[in-house]
Amino acid sequence: MNRPIDTRTRIMDVAEAAVLAKGFEATSIEEIVAATGITKGGFFYHFPDKNALGQALLERYIVAEDALLADIGDKARALTDDPLQMMLVYMKLLADLIADMPNGHPGCLIAAAVYQERLFSPEVRALNRDALLRWRGLFLDMLQAIEAEYPKRDDVPLEHVADMVSAVVDGGIILSKALSEPKATSQQVLLYRSYVKLLFTPPRA
Repeated sequence: MNRPIDTRTRIMDVAEAAVLAKGFEATSIEEIVAATGITKGGFFYHFPDKNALGQALLERYIVAEDALLADIGDKARALTDDPLQMMLVYMKLLADLIADMPNGHPGCLIAAAVYQERLFSPEVRALNRDALLRWRGLFLDMLQAIEAEYPKRDDVPLEHVADMVSAVVDGGIILSKALSEPKATSQQVLLYRSYVKLLFTPPRA
């Protein structure tokens, strides 16, 4: 038996869909209230203002994203002990996950908040920064483990290669939405995977 969704969660679900579709600034409290069937007083009972809603959305999004990436990492590590193969498996699993989304990746709340960061408090902007730094740290750890066993074929800073994951995913989402090509994001992730493979695979003799 499905449990009923509580009002706070319903507000956040409606708001997240609207924000991913058109951004924070274009999403109004009035439309959220109308879509959830509550009063404005009901909204303000849960969120004192729009900034508080934005912060709650980001916090929830980051927790879910961290859990998802951790799960992918566990699956990749269960398949291989080799650090290069582990990252290649990881990126393939991530690409497959995105490719399985029927309408393409719905969008990134972190990117949406960055595009309109003037709307938010320093606390929300700090949340964004910390989330991106966690992504950098996650992929940098993988890349450093690879470098310990496989020499790089190009003199590029690994921090920049780690940051490419954020650039590739968010750029892929933009391509997907602008061109109405749902598979664009997963294709870009697979291209990043190929780059990592080329960066560390020794040339044939």
